[in-house]
Amino acid sequence: MARDRGQGELKPLLGREASLDGSLWSAFKGRKAACAAVLLVEILERAAFFGIVSNLVLYLNSSNFNWGGLQASRAALLFLGASYLLSPIGGWLADVYLGRYWTIILSFLLYLGAACLLPVTAVKDGRLSLCGEMSSSHINPSCKNHSGDCPQQTPSQYCAPTIYIGLLVLALGVSSIKANLTPFGADQVTDRGREATRRFFNWFYWSINIGAVISLLVVAFVQQNISFLIGYAIPASCVALALFIFLLASPTFVTKPPTGSQVSVLLQLACQSSCCRRVPRIRGTCTRVGFHRPHAKSASSLAGDKPQPGASSYEEDVANFQVMMKLLPVLLTFIPYWMVYFQMQSTYYLQGLHLFVPNIFQDSQTNGSVLPTNTTSSYTFPDAWLLLANVVVLLALVPLKDRVIDPFLMRRKLLPSALKRMALGMFFGFASIITAGVLETERLWYVTHNQTISQRIGKDEYFAAPLPIWWQIPQYLLIGVSEIFASIPGLEFAYSEAPKSMQGAIMGLFFFISGVGSLLGSGLLTLLSVSSQGWMHCPEDYGNINHCHMDYYFFLLAGIQMVTCMLFVWISSRYEKQQQREREQEQEPDFCHLCIGHEED
Repeated sequence: MARDRGQGELKPLLGREASLDGSLWSAFKGRKAACAAVLLVEILERAAFFGIVSNLVLYLNSSNFNWGGLQASRAALLFLGASYLLSPIGGWLADVYLGRYWTIILSFLLYLGAACLLPVTAVKDGRLSLCGEMSSSHINPSCKNHSGDCPQQTPSQYCAPTIYIGLLVLALGVSSIKANLTPFGADQVTDRGREATRRFFNWFYWSINIGAVISLLVVAFVQQNISFLIGYAIPASCVALALFIFLLASPTFVTKPPTGSQVSVLLQLACQSSCCRRVPRIRGTCTRVGFHRPHAKSASSLAGDKPQPGASSYEEDVANFQVMMKLLPVLLTFIPYWMVYFQMQSTYYLQGLHLFVPNIFQDSQTNGSVLPTNTTSSYTFPDAWLLLANVVVLLALVPLKDRVIDPFLMRRKLLPSALKRMALGMFFGFASIITAGVLETERLWYVTHNQTISQRIGKDEYFAAPLPIWWQIPQYLLIGVSEIFASIPGLEFAYSEAPKSMQGAIMGLFFFISGVGSLLGSGLLTLLSVSSQGWMHCPEDYGNINHCHMDYYFFLLAGIQMVTCMLFVWISSRYEKQQQREREQEQEPDFCHLCIGHEED
C-alpha cells in the first residue's frame, strides 16, 4: 500500500495540468486500478443508499407501520439530513485518528450492521421482536379514503424509536463514507493536476448515478411489487460487496496518514478574531491586531494537545482559518438549494402516490382495455422510477460535459468558474420546485371537484387525481440539470479551495451544509403541519394529502431559493474578486510577512 506522507499546504492542487486529449484514463495513468475500485465501490454504496431511501416513504406508509404520509416524508427528510449532517464526524475521525482508509472500512461495517435493520422489520416476527404488537390506534385502513372515520389527531408512529435509532446509525455510516470516500478517491489523482481532479469528480458523480439507476430499476420495483424483505436485503448485500472490493483493492491505493485535528485550533482563532480589532491597512505593516503568535508553538500545542509529526505552523493555522472564513458564507447560502433538492425523495414522491400510476402489465381479463384503476394489474409502475428522469439527465450530460463541452469552453477560455456554475444550478432548482407547485395546484383542482380515482399501490389504497404520473417528469429533469451545475461544482469547489490539511473537515462541512438543508426542509414541513391553519395540517392523513396545501409549501421553498440565489451571486462575486486581488498581490513584494508574529508595542 503506497503511502503519501506529505505535509499540509494551503493550495494543494497547484501543479502540472493533465492533458485534455486522450482517453478517459489518460489523466489517471498508473492509478487506473485504484480509481476503478473507488468508482465501483461508490456505485455499490449508492445503489444501497438509493435502495434504502427511494421507497422509505412507501415502506413506512404501508400496512407494516401505518405511518401518515407526512410523518413518513419527515422521516425520509430527517434520514437524508442526518446522512449529510453527521459528515463532519467522519471527516474529523479520519483527520485525527484513523486516516481516510481505516475510517471508510469502519464506516462500511457500521453501515452494514444498520442496513440489516430494514429487512428484519419487513418480517412480522422481526417487527414483533423489535417493536412489539401494533396497537389498535395504528390500524386505521379507512383513513386512507374519504369516509370521514379518521381521528382528528394522528397517533404516535408504530415502532418509531427502533426505526429512528436505526436510521440514525445508518446515517452515521453513510455520512462518514460521504465525507471520506470522495476525497480519498481524489487523493489518488491529486498529484496529476487540477484537470485530473476535475475529471475525477465528474466521473465520480457519474458513478453515483449508475448506482442510482441499478437501485431504482431493480430494488424499487421489488420493494413496491414483490417484497420489502427482498427489496431491503439487496441494499445490505451491496454494502457487503462494496466493503469486500475496497479491501481487495487496498494494495493499489495511495493513502495518507491522519494529520491531526485543526478544529480546536480554528475555534480558538475564531475566539481571538472576535476579540481583536481592525486597523487601517498601511503598506509594510500588519493589519490585524490580536493574532499573536506563541513563540515556538505548533498548532497542536496551541490547542493543548501533544505536538504531532508534521503539525502545521501557527502561520498555516491562521491562513487555514482565513480560508475557512471565506468559504463559510459561500457554503451557507447553498442551504436553500439542498432544501429544494431533497424534496425528490420525500414530497415529490408523496405527490406521485396521489397521481395516476399506470400499470406495467395487465391481466388477461382486462383484454387490453385501459382501466381507471390499477386493481387488476399484476405490477404497478414504481413511483421511485420517476427519479430515473433525474438520473438519466446526469448519465447523459456528465460524459458529454466532460468530453466535449468543458474542453471546448476551456480551449476558448469560456469555461465558467465553479461558483458561476453553482449559481446556475440554483436557478434550475428554483425552476424545478416552481414546476412541482404548479402541478400540485392542478392536482388539487381535481380533488376539490371530486374527480379522484382509487388505486392500489403495493397493499395500500390511495385516492389520486386522474393526471398521469408522467407530469412529474419535468420537475425531476430540472433537478437533475441543477445537480450538474450545482452539486458537482460544489464538490470541486470544496475540495480544491480547502487547505490540504483540512480537506476532510471541509468536505465534511460541505455535506454538513447539505444535511442542514434537508433538516430545514423537514422542519419547515413540520412547522406548517402543527396548527389547524397550517398549509400541511392533514388530520385525515394516513397517506392522504388531498386535504393539504402542499402547493403552498412548494411555492414558499421557491421564494426562499430565489432570494438566496441572488444573495449567493453577490457573495460569490465578492469571493472571486477577493481571490483575484490576492493573486495579484502575490506577484508584488510582500512586506507584511516581515512582522507576522510580532506583538504591537
